Amino acid sequence: MKKLIALVSTMAMAVSLAGCSSSGNDQSAASASAGVSGTFEGTAQGKGGDVTVTLTLTDSKITDVSIEGKDETPGIGDTAMETMAQEIKDSGSIGVDTVSGATVTSDAVLEAAAAALTSAGLNPDDYKTAVSAATAAGDVTEEADVVVVGAGGAGMVAAITAADAGKSVIILESQAMGGGNSVRSTGGMNAAKTVYQDDNDFDEAAGVEKTLKTAAEKYADNETISALAKTVQEQWDAYQADPQGYFDSTELFELDTMIGGKGINDPELVKTLCENSADAIDWLDTIGASLHNVAQFGGASVKRIHRPVNDEGKTVAVGAYLVPILTQNVEDRGITVHYNTTANKILMSDGKAAGVQAEQKDGSTLTVNAKAVVLATGGFGANNAMVAEQNPALDGYITTNAPGAQGQGIVMATAEDVGAATVDMDQIQLHPTVHVADDGSANLITEGLRGDGAILVNKEGSRFTDEVGTRDKVSADENAQTDGQAWLIVDQSMYDASTVIQGYVTKGWTVQGDTVADLAAAMGVDADTLTKTIDDWNTCVANESDPDFGRTSFNHQLEGTMYAILVQPGVHHTMGGLKIDSSAEVEKADSSVIPGLFAAGEVTGGVHGANRLGGNAVADFVVFGRIAGQSAADYAK
Repeated sequence: MKKLIALVSTMAMAVSLAGCSSSGNDQSAASASAGVSGTFEGTAQGKGGDVTVTLTLTDSKITDVSIEGKDETPGIGDTAMETMAQEIKDSGSIGVDTVSGATVTSDAVLEAAAAALTSAGLNPDDYKTAVSAATAAGDVTEEADVVVVGAGGAGMVAAITAADAGKSVIILESQAMGGGNSVRSTGGMNAAKTVYQDDNDFDEAAGVEKTLKTAAEKYADNETISALAKTVQEQWDAYQADPQGYFDSTELFELDTMIGGKGINDPELVKTLCENSADAIDWLDTIGASLHNVAQFGGASVKRIHRPVNDEGKTVAVGAYLVPILTQNVEDRGITVHYNTTANKILMSDGKAAGVQAEQKDGSTLTVNAKAVVLATGGFGANNAMVAEQNPALDGYITTNAPGAQGQGIVMATAEDVGAATVDMDQIQLHPTVHVADDGSANLITEGLRGDGAILVNKEGSRFTDEVGTRDKVSADENAQTDGQAWLIVDQSMYDASTVIQGYVTKGWTVQGDTVADLAAAMGVDADTLTKTIDDWNTCVANESDPDFGRTSFNHQLEGTMYAILVQPGVHHTMGGLKIDSSAEVEKADSSVIPGLFAAGEVTGGVHGANRLGGNAVADFVVFGRIAGQSAADYAK
């Protein structure tokens, strides 16, 4: 029996309304005294396109609701539509709450619902009675072997793993829908030494050489990096002597991650991440998620990021692909999920984690007594006050983070009676390609485009950086440009191969031109300058050399119709968080573990150091989510 709790509390509300007569296409309208009956549609502009609401009315009462919006953001907008359809149906009112994190889609639903009522000859204002929270049903206590706080990627992976180990599991999620920051991930998952890498030709010698040179010149005094570089050099020499398959290794993955993190990462956590990455790809296959398309991302020496594709072979956003699969696996295992339930206290007994206390949407308290607690609440990138406290220079920055990324897991675990330690809290990452839409929303533009051959140009039409450099470096270079913004340019062949790019165009975020001159006019930059920039880049690709900026990834010349999207840096990832060991056990400042308390994902620190590489967040939540779930299950025996 499925135990998945409804996204919202169902409420029985009788709505008494004066009858109105109406007619519509294929509609049957009752007499005025009986009210209006039939089905009526309304449409409004959503995040990606039209959102259509169909209301079924019986005697002027809403008895059924369906909502369609095929271009709304997968995993976010579509979930909001499902949630609101149920709320409107249950309450008989369109005065329902919008869904946090999907405001544009939510507003479109309400506007379309009002239009449907108007088409029925009814006054929408009569149906806007606010749906208040249900009267608190009273405090509730539940029992489980393992309680997981957070239904993002790490939380769901941990819950699935613990359930597969035979444990009863309850998940608490503060938002109306799961996914957290994970559902917003657009790129893929880094993994080393997979069979899918071998499907690619190896053309990344320059990338390996550049990494080894960086290690020698900048990190000679870092014992971990120097040791890894020595091993990689030996592996590289052996491969050059007998170049079989695609060159990569867990040590090169570790080296890239350590260099990307400026050498302050926890080496044991990095080792754990990289050594378990290939197995994590295989595990995803067992739950129905295939990440087999391999490409290159910023900060990686070689092609290592694994991406999903659709039935047409086009790459799709990894978060919107993975989260529904994880959600279905949670449901299939009968795992109880409480949405709109915010954990606020870790229960302790004799120095051990013994459960969680949380506040539900109706204000009541839910207590979950458990043998083990897994924190997977995400970081604090959506909490500007907390971001500014740790790094004042980032006060007021736009953010790509989901609304639930408030740092509550860190606050709970560092409470005096729990005593968890934190690491690297001031290390907060900017992502260089964030597009601010006309509605003011900040939208992450996938790093994969640059790995596939896109370039960045400033408002003068010139390149200014190695586009596949680490995020901190590209963001810093971008901030130095006019208005702290840049244009990301792709061409028609890239558009044809990617539903992600097609989505950007559909949403109206791009400008385009059939010629470089046309594109320059649409961008508002000098045509001659942009033409020279494109010609110079295509020469770099032909020669596999970038003398100006040192880029080593040359996958694609830009030709034909081109598209450009305006981007700027935004707060993207908080590298700091709770101190954990390689078993995902939460530690105190003296490195002793807190029995029964585990953590995974962005709530933790130490894995990424001073800068996270693109593709490592998904690797993090899958690898450490599995470890946390298994460790919690083992502890709960």
